Amino acid sequence: MILLHLFLVAITVSTTFSIEVNPKIFINNAECLVDLSTQLVKGECRLSLENNDDKPVNSVLYAFEPSIKSHVSFISAHQVFESNRLSLNVKPVILSGHEDKQFYQIDFNASRPLRSKGRAPLVVEYVLINALYPHPEEITQKDRQLMMFYGNAYLYSPYKSLKSSVKFQTGTRRIEDYTNINPVSLSSGDIIYGPFGSLEPFAYTQISLHYDNNTPFLKVTKLTRTIELSHWGNVAVTEVIDLVHHGAKLKGSFSRYDYQRETNSGISSVKSFKMYLPASATSVYYRDVIGNISTSNQRTLLDSVELDIRPRFPLFGGWKTHYTIGYNVPAYEYLYNSGEDYFLKMRLVDHLYDNMIIEDVTVRIILPEGSVDLDLKTTHPIIRLPDSLHYTYLDTIGRPTIQLQMSNVVESHISDFELKYKFPKVFMFHEPLIVIIAIYILFLTVIIWVRLDFSIAKDGQSETRQRISGIISAIIHHFERRASVYNSWDETLNKLKHSKDVSAYNTASKQIQADYKNESTSINELATKLKTESSELSDKLNEVQKAEKNLKELFGQTQSLYIDKLITGKVGRNQFVDLDSGLKRKKDECLEKINQLLKSLN
Repeated sequence: MILLHLFLVAITVSTTFSIEVNPKIFINNAECLVDLSTQLVKGECRLSLENNDDKPVNSVLYAFEPSIKSHVSFISAHQVFESNRLSLNVKPVILSGHEDKQFYQIDFNASRPLRSKGRAPLVVEYVLINALYPHPEEITQKDRQLMMFYGNAYLYSPYKSLKSSVKFQTGTRRIEDYTNINPVSLSSGDIIYGPFGSLEPFAYTQISLHYDNNTPFLKVTKLTRTIELSHWGNVAVTEVIDLVHHGAKLKGSFSRYDYQRETNSGISSVKSFKMYLPASATSVYYRDVIGNISTSNQRTLLDSVELDIRPRFPLFGGWKTHYTIGYNVPAYEYLYNSGEDYFLKMRLVDHLYDNMIIEDVTVRIILPEGSVDLDLKTTHPIIRLPDSLHYTYLDTIGRPTIQLQMSNVVESHISDFELKYKFPKVFMFHEPLIVIIAIYILFLTVIIWVRLDFSIAKDGQSETRQRISGIISAIIHHFERRASVYNSWDETLNKLKHSKDVSAYNTASKQIQADYKNESTSINELATKLKTESSELSDKLNEVQKAEKNLKELFGQTQSLYIDKLITGKVGRNQFVDLDSGLKRKKDECLEKINQLLKSLN
């Protein structure tokens, strides 16, 4: 992480060895305030600069001692004129002969340089990370957490100072020990060194402060933030976080009973912390490797969404956790366009928790498929990795993805990035057309698969079965038609029985016999074809034909009974009823037999 941070510093240095310390600049008065109450060391130095040179000065230098060099995460400077705050440009530089120190060049506004023989106020703010050390390094569950800070009793500057003082705020009255250098004073947890008189450049006397600090010492060792933009109106943000408690490590076992029963048990542990999301964030989720963590709470405020992050277990020193945060925000709040030109502006890194430290950050910005001419601008130095392509649903050529890296990030680094790109409007119809084409191909494939035979060789048995099935279906159809002929014949006989009109019966009988003959002829032709295909089914059909022949004979006997005996009066009523009932019963039995035999043909 330190190497990455040094690389970020190095890439911003333009002219490194041409810078020199101007000996005609000195500090009239310096008041420095160093806040040690959290895991971050936050400093603010108010300087009154004087220029004894014969010409105006456009920039000055601010320095950190070698022991602090690797801990500097953020620095800024500004001037205040008539209640107006004027931010100044700050960039790291290297001075020849002082490579062990860290220097920053502060450029004055072109309209307000440090004039010759003039004075100018300057406020420098900085943040140090990993500058507090647990002492002792291991504590039990019931112990309080003590921190050690090593610093400088004086203002560390490349310029001579006439008057200066440094105030350290510990935020507690529990101070174990501090270095005694006159003049020094202690008041309500604030340790003040000075005021000192004239000090030479790079004045340094190491001091140590040992005090009680039980604030959360949480550090994100790795953050992967993915911003996925959709032109259909949504921006999906996902953050994968590895978090560790880097305070004094827990010594011994952990007792959940004591932790819940005693208020002072595990006072340095972290039960929960708050994360602030954009006010328009929706569909927020918080999960770890097990699943969604339902103990978290979400509250909507006027300007943000407050998410109470509560891990499954309290975090003691040395304990780690891994979780994922995700949410959606509407694209219209961050995305602007004019024709095919688009402009995306949103935060590169967002608020994870108060006084956050992020050692390693990877940001992935995924743009819609078809985006070109990407132009990215950021406020703070970053490392831009080679662009790549991201594939997801319905993608063909891939979505352009910008990958960025940062290190040693604190809340002061939270700022917006600006991304310009072009997006042809025709790509808006890209995915819908893919869906339409896919559905069309699916239906076309099904149609071809069902209707075509892709077999290499013909299946003779299958073709035979198909021919036999067709013949049987035709035979059954004609048998059904012949059955309707029998029904007509039966109705005509019933009319004859009541009307005794033989002439009308003979007329109707001629048509019935003609229909019967046509159906029988068709059946016989089909029976001949069936015999060539299947002898077994042909034998079953012969049995059906025999049964049908018996049925026709029964109808003939019924006709003879009605014409020859009933109408001529050769048979009595009772005897007729017996004979007619017997013939009807036999016809029904014969019809049942024919139906059973026809079923056996299938």
